[in-house]
Amino acid sequence: MKHIFNKGQDPTKPTLLLLHGTGGNELDLLPLAGRIDDEASVLSVRGNVLENGMPRFFRRLAEGVFDIEDLIFRTNELYEFLDEAASKYGFDRDNIIAIGYSNGANIAASLLFHYQNALKGAILHHPMVPRKGIELPDLTGKSVFIAAGTNDPICSPMESAELESLLKNANAKVELHWENRGHQLTIEEVEAAAKWYKELYK
Repeated sequence: MKHIFNKGQDPTKPTLLLLHGTGGNELDLLPLAGRIDDEASVLSVRGNVLENGMPRFFRRLAEGVFDIEDLIFRTNELYEFLDEAASKYGFDRDNIIAIGYSNGANIAASLLFHYQNALKGAILHHPMVPRKGIELPDLTGKSVFIAAGTNDPICSPMESAELESLLKNANAKVELHWENRGHQLTIEEVEAAAKWYKELYK
């Protein structure tokens, strides 16, 4: 997978896995990583699927309708890529925090839904529930920050609350942060995520 790896100053810090939104690339979220933790290593990945020329992490059949078969395949692909990257760059495979926006947040959530040890935690900006009706692994010890918009036309508040509930029921520690906005990534929610992260990983 096309990616950037920037080695951080402090190897004890989590590696930040950056996952862009539809039409983005591996450069998009680099400024976010600096705001969250400027001493951490950063692995920023570009989605392997193109939709009308726009990179994504998995296919969809329509707005808000995921191609589940492709989602499962791409989630596994990303999971295996993390194994390879940890080995190649020498970072701790068990200490990865995903930071995803929209489509990137969805693939990060899918990692949590499908694999117990894919991530140590995640910051999910405007995610949806990646899959319905499946049993999640035991996510004890995982911490997840969800940023949601009360007026988000793509990801309804109900969807955000459902994702929070599913993750909590799988024993993850979840904080749901609301902005009175739409689907855009706001500086306020990034600052709230940074505050959450710093309290967790002092």
